[in-house]
Amino acid sequence: MDFGLVAALAMLAVWAVATFVLNNAPGWIHLLLTVGVFLAIWRIVVRGTPAPRDRADRTNRANRGGTGRH
Repeated sequence: MDFGLVAALAMLAVWAVATFVLNNAPGWIHLLLTVGVFLAIWRIVVRGTPAPRDRADRTNRANRGGTGRH
């Protein structure tokens, strides 16, 4: 599992516990919710994005008309 995703889940867990334990939760507690959700979404999207390939490699293959294998 990704470290960023673990950190996001930890922030959300701390937020959930602090929200129900503290009667009047301060604003920084709700900042954990915002940052935790942002981090979770960001890490999930990054995990699903394929790694960029080298542009020069694609250009050379296109110019040769082959697959780029020698």
